[in-house]
Formats: sequence, C-alpha cells, structure tokens
Amino acid sequence: MFAGDQNGLQDDPRLKAISEAIRVVPHFPKPGIMFQDITTLLLDHKAFKDTVDIFVDRYREMGISVVAGVEARGFIFGPSIALAIGAKFVPLRKPRKLPGEVISEAYVLEYGTDCLEIHVGAVQPGERALVVDDLVATGGTLSAAIRLLERVGAQVVECACVVGLREVKGQHRLNGKPLYILVEPRQQTNCSAPSGIIPLLSLC
Repeated sequence: MFAGDQNGLQDDPRLKAISEAIRVVPHFPKPGIMFQDITTLLLDHKAFKDTVDIFVDRYREMGISVVAGVEARGFIFGPSIALAIGAKFVPLRKPRKLPGEVISEAYVLEYGTDCLEIHVGAVQPGERALVVDDLVATGGTLSAAIRLLERVGAQVVECACVVGLREVKGQHRLNGKPLYILVEPRQQTNCSAPSGIIPLLSLC
C-alpha cells in the first residue's frame, strides 16, 4: 500500500517533497542501478520530519510495542517512530554485531546469502511489531525480519519503507503481511540506463 493511496493523503505535498529530497545516483554501486540516496532527505529537516510524521500518524493507534529496524538504514527512521508512538526500538543486525546471546535468520540475496540477528529477550511473545527499513526491492530482507520476529513470538503488524515499487517482486515472501510505502523510486532525468533496468537502491 502506498501512502498516496490512503484517505487524506492523496495529493499530499509532503510526499512529493519527500520524493524530490531523495537524490538519485545513476549506475551506483554498479551499472544499471539507480541508487536512491536518502542521505539528502536527512539534510532536509522538513522532509525528514514529514517522513517520520506520516509513519507516526499511521501507527500511533495500532497498539505497536516494538519497532524493529533493519540494519542499517532502518536505524535512521525506526527510533524516531518508536519514541513518538511509545514503543521500544529493537535493532535487527548483521552477524557478529550484537554482543549478547542472539537468534539468527538467514536469507538469500541475488548473489549469496546474508543473515539478521536479534538479542534473546529483546522481544516478548505476543508483542505487536512494526518492521522498518528505507527501501524494499525484492522483499528478501523484510521476509527474514518477519520470520525472525515471529520465531521469538512477536505478531508482525506491518512493514514500513520510505521507498519501494508498486509491485514488489518478492512481496509473496512477506507471508501476507501488509507493506506500507511512502514514495516510488525516481529515475534520474537525462540519464541513459540499459532498457529493463529497475531503479532500485539494492536487490534485497
């Protein structure tokens, strides 16, 4: 679901400003990829605040007690959302980054595999969780986050991303969990890219 499809947010100028604040870097980190650089969004105080505010307005009354941020850019938006809705923030980290006892969940990338980890005891059975990341492409990382949280007994309410396609290629991986996206990825104007290239930050 896109924020612009939601009642009250159609033609909301904040969404246009958020989209325009994200810099597009052609052919990074490899040819054909249109990198959606959110660091420029963070430099724009109003656009950054509007990004957080839209998420907060959506989740404030959903009874969410856990905001789980996916390393690394989920750590940028997740804590602000958690503070505003009265939830705790739980980082989902890459291997060997958490010092305590962890539970791990592996997932497949386009070339190889990766893993997310969570501290044992960070989430209690029955807690309602929101998963936050900056961008969704194939859904593989979000899928791993959902599985990891469900293994510790959490109820995943929704996944939230700043940028994503209307048709996420791997949305079936999300096991029926809703996906809420603010804006679509932009193409860089006056930049020739090979035909058929998807304008994504990464394929994960």
